[in-house]
Amino acid sequence: MDPEIISNFLAEQRESAPDELLTNFLEIEDYWDRKLWHQLTDSLIAYYNHPASSFQRLPLFRQFITSFAEKINQLKFVSLGLSAVTQCSDDRERLAFLTDLTAKVNKPASQDAYVYSLVTTSEVKLRLQDYDGARKDLNKAESILDTFDSVETEVHASFYRTNASYYQAKHDFAAYYKNALLYLACIDLKTITSEEARSRAYDLSVAAMISDSIYNFGELLLHPILDSLTSTEHAWLRDLLFAFNRGDLAAYNVLENNLSKCALLQEHKEFLWQKISLSALTEAVFRRPPHDRAMTFATISRETHVRPQEIEILIMKALSLGLLKGSIDQVAEIARINWVQPKVLDMKQIDNMRVRLKDWDSSVNQLGHWIEGVGKDVWAA
Repeated sequence: MDPEIISNFLAEQRESAPDELLTNFLEIEDYWDRKLWHQLTDSLIAYYNHPASSFQRLPLFRQFITSFAEKINQLKFVSLGLSAVTQCSDDRERLAFLTDLTAKVNKPASQDAYVYSLVTTSEVKLRLQDYDGARKDLNKAESILDTFDSVETEVHASFYRTNASYYQAKHDFAAYYKNALLYLACIDLKTITSEEARSRAYDLSVAAMISDSIYNFGELLLHPILDSLTSTEHAWLRDLLFAFNRGDLAAYNVLENNLSKCALLQEHKEFLWQKISLSALTEAVFRRPPHDRAMTFATISRETHVRPQEIEILIMKALSLGLLKGSIDQVAEIARINWVQPKVLDMKQIDNMRVRLKDWDSSVNQLGHWIEGVGKDVWAA
């Protein structure tokens, strides 16, 4: 593009620039005149990040930034484009803009920028309910990401966030749970709003409980995002999640009335009862020492509060899911358990483990004293 045309355009934009950004705009013009591309890029990013620049982002990108796009870092070029696209009138216009931007950076030397732009394009397609198109773009992005030795965290974060949104829309709760946690691992929680943190914590909690393949919530229970639900109208959901983890049927019965506040939880109410019953079973086994895990059906029913006629099916379900390992004596109605899946412990569970360790220590001391008492001559020799 003719430099004179760009100079005239910048002069027009300078006239309309907000007073508080005038100095920044003069700096942008200076860097462009001197062809200091790196400094110009950083100055533009700072300008775009200011809320008052919103009305100028799209024209500046289309008529100014694209004129020297090949001279700057392509990932930063895409970042500027993503800031500009927020000013498009609707998602159809955003999709056209992003499709063009993605094509511009689809080069061997800028595949990270290509992935970043492609993932954002798929995000717009999701909002337009083009799920097949979004999945195709996400699969392509994932295949490229797998070839990288390293990539900027913002690229990975964008991919996992959009992938999570896709799986949430398709009601694949286990995949949503996995990708949402990976997204949170790529960002600093301080960079998202309190409202977004609460929404993410809420969705993760619901997904964890209604997924038929997630029975260990440890990673979520330990994540600080769950604290965003404390002292809110959804605090009961956090309490329910901890009740599930410790298999606390009494707490579940108290919190059960809240299920009607969430359509998905209400819809899966029967499954939730089965799931917390499984958790109660694993907790009952975990509380017992390894040498005392041959449990009668009656004992299991008493400790878990599950009806006696449902115990055998419950144990078989736990064995098939890999939550327990052992065998069932159907005639004697005894379950012999030799392994239970590890899980995150709360303070009460840790205290129970402390008591068990003290008992074990006492048993070892008693055995030592007995051996010493019956083998005095041997020890003397």
